Amino acid sequence: MESRSRRAFLTGRRVSQDPWVAFCRRLRDAVAGTVFEFDKHEGMGSARLVPKHGSDVHHARALCAEYGVVLALDGLQEAARLDERPVLWVEPGRDMAGCQRLEPGSTKWFVQPGCLLGELEAAGMSQFADLPCHITVAAWIADRNLCDWDSGQTSRSGVEHASVLLADGSSVGLGPFGERNQKPLSGLRLQQLVSSLFQLAGHADAQACRQAARWPGRYRLDALLPAAGHSVNLAHLLLGHGGDLGWVEWVVLDERLARPQVDAPYAQRYALRTREQEDVNRGATDLDTRIKALFDPADLYPYPGQDL
Repeated sequence: MESRSRRAFLTGRRVSQDPWVAFCRRLRDAVAGTVFEFDKHEGMGSARLVPKHGSDVHHARALCAEYGVVLALDGLQEAARLDERPVLWVEPGRDMAGCQRLEPGSTKWFVQPGCLLGELEAAGMSQFADLPCHITVAAWIADRNLCDWDSGQTSRSGVEHASVLLADGSSVGLGPFGERNQKPLSGLRLQQLVSSLFQLAGHADAQACRQAARWPGRYRLDALLPAAGHSVNLAHLLLGHGGDLGWVEWVVLDERLARPQVDAPYAQRYALRTREQEDVNRGATDLDTRIKALFDPADLYPYPGQDL
């Protein structure tokens, strides 16, 4: 039997590989899509993945978790600076841009994250005519300005269902929740997440935030606190999430309900929060921290995300 020392002599000493180099090599080997590597900035690596299949994002998530790389949504109009950790920007491209009715005559559409808003308009959803035609559905859902409906009125988004890839690798389906929806929550991870979110929605901070005309936090916990005439929908938790909570794999839009937000009050309100609102602002910030921890305890996704 050949000894280890003899093999080492014959093959030479193995040079330890830079973790970022190893990450990029394994990513290229694992995915069918395209990987673009950028120059390092102050020693931090960054790259972009344009996935070909949804499974590419699952492979990328696993490698990001293993190597401590941030998985960030590409294409946001105002994304956070990500300088302190290596980052993989994921751009949902043309291979993930499907858009079709669920069935003939239905008002509900199955939409993949790479579909452009201009394509939704061309398909007949004129509600999107005044929004930027070049941005993806994934970027629209993540954008806090474009998803800034009044408190308790997130149903105006038209989002009925969504599938989201969480940091631990779970894919969970989010949608209507309540007496009229008899479909049970699938999986222990989703059951625990939803239970914790409802507990948080009953907290005094959430109740105070709900009294504001516009939701003061980053993450739309008011999806669980709907206004009269609106119903609870767990998918609305993703509206304006900034790419911080997970990767949106697909959504179902109801063209009858979609009333996209066309003005952009969130950025101005967040920058100009008044001293009189300090208690509510502190409560909103605390809620955001807790929601982020529930969805992404390992900070795989950006934190705090689209920081306005």
